[in-house]
Amino acid sequence: MDKKTMNQEQQEEVTNDEQVEGSNESVNEEQEQHSDEQLQKQIKQLETEKEELKNKFLRTQADFDNFRRRTQKERENDLKYKSQELVTEILPVLDNFERALQTEVNDEGSQSFVEGMKMVYNQLHQALGKAGVEEIQAEKEEFDPNLHQAVMQVQEEGYESNQVVEVLQKGYKLKDRVIRPAMVKVNE
Repeated sequence: MDKKTMNQEQQEEVTNDEQVEGSNESVNEEQEQHSDEQLQKQIKQLETEKEELKNKFLRTQADFDNFRRRTQKERENDLKYKSQELVTEILPVLDNFERALQTEVNDEGSQSFVEGMKMVYNQLHQALGKAGVEEIQAEKEEFDPNLHQAVMQVQEEGYESNQVVEVLQKGYKLKDRVIRPAMVKVNE
């Protein structure tokens, strides 16, 4: 082969190589562009998932905080009113003590027995006071349906309308909760 033909063939090969390289480059550019689009989609999808997870986490955190506060409040109330059931059981005993102490005795032996019972009654009353139990004041007070239970209505002079005339059964509160309302007669 002559030199000219050889140069021509080499040039054709170079041109073919350049064309292949050019087509490879365009294919590579298309692949890179497609790859960039896929990456952008993945980034957007991951950002969306991240925001959803963040919101879910914040809601869960808020739910947990609310649960913790609610259980703390319940625990405080349980401690505050822990003796409520016991007080409810003791109140009828206290009522019977008061009724027994109202009976009159004539001889000295019975009188010393009553004095001993008064001491026990006072001790019981003090123990209930330390536990937060207090008597609801009702006589000559204005009727309050939250504290009093009206069982009779009477017309008495010297009392204002809606004023408690007489206490039939004492009422009690444990701290700020009414355990038993006072049973009362109310003036019309």
